[in-house]
Amino acid sequence: MSNFDRTTAALAPVRQCLLRHPLYAAIDSPSALKIFMEHHIFCVWDFMSLVKALQRRLTCVDVPWTPRGDRASRRFVNEIVLAEESDDDGDGGFVSHFELYLDAMRQARAGTDCIDAFLASLGRHESVDEAFESSQAPPAAGAFVRSTFRILASGSLPAVAAAFTLGREDVIPDMFRALVVRLDEGAPGRFGLMRRYLDRHVDLDEASHAPMARQLLVSVCGDDAARWREAESAAKVAIEARIRLWDDVLTAVRTTRVATAVA
Repeated sequence: MSNFDRTTAALAPVRQCLLRHPLYAAIDSPSALKIFMEHHIFCVWDFMSLVKALQRRLTCVDVPWTPRGDRASRRFVNEIVLAEESDDDGDGGFVSHFELYLDAMRQARAGTDCIDAFLASLGRHESVDEAFESSQAPPAAGAFVRSTFRILASGSLPAVAAAFTLGREDVIPDMFRALVVRLDEGAPGRFGLMRRYLDRHVDLDEASHAPMARQLLVSVCGDDAARWREAESAAKVAIEARIRLWDDVLTAVRTTRVATAVA
């Protein structure tokens, strides 16, 4: 068994908890999807910090430029930055996946005040913690992002690569695509952009990003047992943070449902 296979086998129990989370069944209406999106947008945002951390470590972003890092890893990181920051928007232009998700929220009539205020705070050079405090973003989203930034602050390249490869959104597209298709068919024009976002992620992951991410992690860790332990630990932290976020989103969905029924 390869080091990668041993790591994924060790993570299987916690990953199964994520895959079987009751949140997926609970998001069965436009109102529930809106609550999900208002939390999940912060995960879409902090994913870019993971991507950029890898780009800084595995490629040269300095002037003067010099060749740096493993050639295959450079290619993968630059490809994913291209797709995440400036993908084809389907209408002859370009858009980041974060901006596409934000547009999808507006189309679905989900609230964007918190994420807008958060970005404005960052634009004023406030720290991530300060931005969460001033934007009044959902506490559960703040806890998830802080978990990601602790991994980034560790300085461990295996940890960042594992959080990126094994701990991120690969579970989301397949879980929610069928629901969004149904909602879009029931209310044409309201969920089309969310459907596009999910479809694009599935296409990219299946075609190239998932296998290339695995190769990147293998390249970063090599045959170093200590590096693989760092990778496993960080991936477990990332998945557990996602489970806690899902727990809180589920509570918010159920609370709103009860309040609506009572009213």
